[in-house]
Amino acid sequence: MGTAAPELIDRAWSRQDILAWLEELADQRVRALIGLDLSPAFPFEDEGAYFPGWALSPSDGPSLWHLVDSLATSDPHLSATSFVSHPDARRHFRQRGDCGDLFPPGRGRFRMCEHGQELLRLSPYSCFNLVGASQVGKSSLTGMRVLHRLRGKLGLWPFDPVPDEGPLLVEIYTALPSRLAGMRKGTSKIRDAQSLDSLLDRFGSMPHQPLPRYDDHATDAILSAAWLRHAVNDPDLWTPSRLTPELARTEGWTFGVL
Repeated sequence: MGTAAPELIDRAWSRQDILAWLEELADQRVRALIGLDLSPAFPFEDEGAYFPGWALSPSDGPSLWHLVDSLATSDPHLSATSFVSHPDARRHFRQRGDCGDLFPPGRGRFRMCEHGQELLRLSPYSCFNLVGASQVGKSSLTGMRVLHRLRGKLGLWPFDPVPDEGPLLVEIYTALPSRLAGMRKGTSKIRDAQSLDSLLDRFGSMPHQPLPRYDDHATDAILSAAWLRHAVNDPDLWTPSRLTPELARTEGWTFGVL
């Protein structure tokens, strides 16, 4: 496991690059816990379906990933424009200049684990919302295309069991590690070396190597990786009290939310 600070692989990653890298880790059976900052599924529990009233609405996460990928198969760069433009799908999303008639008033629908995020004083957004700088809907949709192509090669907890060997994907919320390390709600992101090292120390990590730039993406990635290494052996995080078999099959769960 070690205590050295995580290091960035500084390159211009494309979505296809990420997919190829994950496939390589799976092929080589590299033991790794990999955090994805996206929602791997839409809300299901609240309405008994991802897309109520749509005949194609899938029954579980892997079927959802297949549907998104199949309807967006011609979209370049693993994007999902064709999916959210589908006449039945678009009714559920809030897009710029186009709020679907089945997007409920207010903030939209939420997964059960997102309600758990709120109990931790985090600020989740509905993944049916595709508007605004903090939305995660677009990255979630492209992530679903990646997950479909990884199916059978690399598992995602809790849709898949924890393997005895090789890599495993988990959903993360990058604000959670900083909150657990002591950063107050409402405090700005980590944008300097001293603050990053102070938070890394809370997870038993050594100081990091200086970065060419200190932006949210870089510091979130480093701190999240250090937290995953610190948290992986906590059995409570693998058995959240509110995670049911049905949720594990349909909505998934955010690692670190109890």
